[in-house]
Amino acid sequence: MKPTDTSNPEYYHKVVDCQYACPAHTPVPEYIRKIAEEKYTEAYMINWESNVFPGVLGRTCDRPCEPACRRGRVEEEPVAICRLKRVAADNKGDVKALMPHAPFPSNGKKIALIGGGPASLTVARDLAPLGYEIHLFDEQIAGGGMMRSQIPAFRLPEEVLNEEVNYILDLGIHTQFMHYVDSLKGILEQDYDAVFIGTGAPRGRDLPKLPGRKEADANIHIGIEWLASVAFEHTKKIGKKVIVLGGGNTAMDCCRTSRRMGGESVKVVVRSPFKDMKASPWEKEDAQHEDIDIFDNHVPLSFEVENGKLIGMKFQKVEAVYDDNGKRKLIPTGEPDVFIEADEVLIAIGQENSFPWIERDIGLEFNEWEMPTVDKVTFQSTNPKVFFGGDAAFGPENVITAVAHGHQAAVSMNLFCEEKDLKQRPAPFTKLFSTKMGIHEWSYDSPVTIDQRFLVPQAEKALTLVDRKKEVELGFNLPTGFKEAQRCLNCDVQTDFSADLCIECDACMDVCPTTCITFTGNEPEEDKLRQKLLVPATNKSQDILVSETLKTGRVMVKDEDVCLHCGLCAERCPTSAWDMKQYFYSVTKAGNI
Repeated sequence: MKPTDTSNPEYYHKVVDCQYACPAHTPVPEYIRKIAEEKYTEAYMINWESNVFPGVLGRTCDRPCEPACRRGRVEEEPVAICRLKRVAADNKGDVKALMPHAPFPSNGKKIALIGGGPASLTVARDLAPLGYEIHLFDEQIAGGGMMRSQIPAFRLPEEVLNEEVNYILDLGIHTQFMHYVDSLKGILEQDYDAVFIGTGAPRGRDLPKLPGRKEADANIHIGIEWLASVAFEHTKKIGKKVIVLGGGNTAMDCCRTSRRMGGESVKVVVRSPFKDMKASPWEKEDAQHEDIDIFDNHVPLSFEVENGKLIGMKFQKVEAVYDDNGKRKLIPTGEPDVFIEADEVLIAIGQENSFPWIERDIGLEFNEWEMPTVDKVTFQSTNPKVFFGGDAAFGPENVITAVAHGHQAAVSMNLFCEEKDLKQRPAPFTKLFSTKMGIHEWSYDSPVTIDQRFLVPQAEKALTLVDRKKEVELGFNLPTGFKEAQRCLNCDVQTDFSADLCIECDACMDVCPTTCITFTGNEPEEDKLRQKLLVPATNKSQDILVSETLKTGRVMVKDEDVCLHCGLCAERCPTSAWDMKQYFYSVTKAGNI
């Protein structure tokens, strides 16, 4: 194999597994170290640069970073990355002084943002400092989109959302709330240089053909619409016996909100097995903690109505059968159908996009699923002036993905307005620098702690179930936040190898706690070389580091997948062939800032 090209910015980026897994590529180990140093404001601003909503995401993120965390390979649980983000947000100082300050010199260009959710707000945050005049349209009373209408206040307090939304609106954004855009053509006929659509996936799926659906309509609600009605205080109570259909996070929000709105017996019923539910594991745990029963492997058959009133639902019991490819079929068990009593039913079985306000004669193509044709790199539609992001682009995802879309769409819109090639994306900002302070001393905390993941405390259930705005999670206190931060393995501090300094004494192999370093003869094929390592490198999703040919004709090969970045190899090496170098990676924003 050829020597690894570590100058490629994506090589070390991929080794920082948590940052690589984050759609917005937040520099996770960097801000966790700042928390350990009690530099909470700096930690917050590192987050704000990438994910825009640290306080929101520190409470509600889907946490794609955590399954990727290297700590999870040596212990059962990853670092509580999401909840450490909240530590930074809750303990920051005056961050407003560190942010861009409006007004900005005008560049003469105008942008329309349709929808006030995380994707649109990210575009506004990135483009406003470049001098764009930005007009934001949203039918709600304030910014935030579905962060405001569909994330319950007991998970995301309104004051936290308002604070972070206002950081962006204070950049001089022209807002038009309570304004439903009913014609994209009408927007395009105005003097906007580009238009961004971030309207989310606003329509909840229904079960219109299920027997009894029409007759019981008054007591059946679409989950996301019901959550919005509660958030804006149009709905203030629910029946005592509630069924929630669906197994995703929206279903968990519906059932937990129902408990706070008067539901005494709240049951979640889902078609799939419990382990296949789309809801995050912690969301399911929180629901069960609040005395909510989850019935899996139940397929809805009918809404049962007596004397014109809903009395419950009937379900068929099934079991999941998986083929060799892992594809699932739900097979009836032959057991009697199950009847569950209910006064009201919330349907939370998925969300769909809806674009009735977009005309079909303006050069904007839609596919067979009535989704716009959008370039996955540039987020540009087939109408060059129109860009999409968030759930509106490719279907329902999450807040952090919407933020990532917003950053990239902003890059494209800036290039478009400057009449440049949208495919010529600006390179990320990277920096690789030594962390050595002495022969055996690093500028970061290198010992691998053995602490198990710390639990986030919660408010008393007796208090939270009677007040839908009472936040359930209390967050880490500062001592616990410090201890949790110490669990981070500093995966952005890389083991950098210089073949010309190596004398092949094998000291690094001897001291490595995971046996990830091997000196061996090279192979033309990667699979063969992976098998020759002292411990074969079987995870092909992570690269191996291959050195230049050494004086003996061998090569040094390191399995990046199991390295703990402990620095013992660099401490033991007598010739400094190994060095510990911190790698900083930041996705470049619009205007190459």
